[in-house]
Amino acid sequence: MASAAIARSNVVGIIGNVISFGLFLSPAPTFYRIIKKKSVEEFKPDPYLATVLNCAFWVFHGMPFVHPHSILVVTINSVGLVFEFAYLIIFLIYAQNKGRKKVFLCLLAEAIFFAAIVLITLLVLHGTVTRSLVVGILCDVFNIMMYLSPLTIMVKVIKTKSVKYMPFWLSLANFLNGLCWTAYALIHPFDIYVLISNACYCSHAQPKVDEDASKPNEVQLSAIDASANV
Repeated sequence: MASAAIARSNVVGIIGNVISFGLFLSPAPTFYRIIKKKSVEEFKPDPYLATVLNCAFWVFHGMPFVHPHSILVVTINSVGLVFEFAYLIIFLIYAQNKGRKKVFLCLLAEAIFFAAIVLITLLVLHGTVTRSLVVGILCDVFNIMMYLSPLTIMVKVIKTKSVKYMPFWLSLANFLNGLCWTAYALIHPFDIYVLISNACYCSHAQPKVDEDASKPNEVQLSAIDASANV
């Protein structure tokens, strides 16, 4: 029975990895445009900076000495880190000096904060239960912040009475991603921390159709990818 539950959770987790991979890849057209035009234009690095920290915490959370049996959480967030760093490198290449300085300072602050949490967790906290609690809460806080970020687009949707600023397929993928990881968290071994953040997103991210939904919105891609992690 236990082995069957683990097998089911692995299948769901792999599906979640595939969907999340697609979401991490979704900003690629935006950065292709940046490379082509050799300018970052009005695009902001904030979502990618935030996602770097979020992915880093989920990778740490999935380590055996923090929260055992979370290899699929580690794999997709490791992939996410690679993607986000690649996007930031492209941004650094084509940004103005002011933009580069902002990215460097933010990455430095994130590195210091992350290192401090890692040291406190490993040196002060003992046992996977305590470590999972502290790191899991931090992961949920950052993940919910990431999920709430694209939901601010709903304000624009309400004002314009159109969901063209919230592309249907991207919204659907985000909804399925949250749904998949919620299911993963509910199946053995139960993971309350993955459940909290993804259940929160599932309850809000209902995709809607609009006659202009098929039109690409590159600015939106740069804002919504931050939710593409567990």
